[in-house]
Amino acid sequence: MAHFAKLGVGNIIEKIEVVSNDIAITEKDGVDFLNNIYNTRDVWKQTSYNKNIRKNYAGIGYTYDETRDAFIAPRNYASWILNETTCQWEAPVAFPEDGNDYIWNESTLTWNVI
Repeated sequence: MAHFAKLGVGNIIEKIEVVSNDIAITEKDGVDFLNNIYNTRDVWKQTSYNKNIRKNYAGIGYTYDETRDAFIAPRNYASWILNETTCQWEAPVAFPEDGNDYIWNESTLTWNVI
């Protein structure tokens, strides 16, 4: 099955639809099929669970970045930085690898043990 993300204002993902691979032989075929069903001219971008295209699987509320050709989740915290390779948000301090459970503390910019 092929998955498609509907882009709204500001390239924010509004909806995800699934189209049979028999129909969505190409991305254009899937987009045309969806626009025919809904009788629209919406902008759709194919997305992939296994991240073969567009870096990340799209979700409602994600943004499609045309320059990076990637789906980007909303930022978790103001201090987090976008990893240009993965297009995922990362804390400015590495997650501790000591087996404990942590939660990010935005006011101190540290990981706190839960």
